Amino acid sequence: MTASSAFTTPPEHAARQHWIGVLSRTQRKDLQPHEDALRDVEYQLIRAPEIGMTLVRGRMGGSGAAFNLGEMTVTRCVVRLGDGRTGYSYLAGRDKAHAVLAALADAHLQGAQQAHWLRELIEPLAKAHAERRSQQHAETAATKVDFFTLVRGEN
Repeated sequence: MTASSAFTTPPEHAARQHWIGVLSRTQRKDLQPHEDALRDVEYQLIRAPEIGMTLVRGRMGGSGAAFNLGEMTVTRCVVRLGDGRTGYSYLAGRDKAHAVLAALADAHLQGAQQAHWLRELIEPLAKAHAERRSQQHAETAATKVDFFTLVRGEN
């Protein structure tokens, strides 16, 4: 195994990383239209939604020395469907109902209906997130100030 292949994510893991990332960045209101379909299976809470804290680390300029930025609230949940599939969720904030829906979505996405859930749930959520982010960037760019230095001819 070469050094570069040690960090290569297998395709099946990359797909799951993508949808878990989308689910973690979504808002509960975006999942609510799918709530009935997500809950329309037998499932049990392996780890009921829990609220906790996690340490957030940062780097100056993205490549400097790591430092502790602060703590943030997270909610996690683990569910198991009747057929044995297990779904996980970790979300920023304190929304337990959102954590359950995200964990159910993760479990459904691991089954035979994966293409359906990707098309009906993940792709629209990813698109909505991209639009929100684009709007946020546009609003931020409108307030950007460019500073420059004039060199004076005096000594």
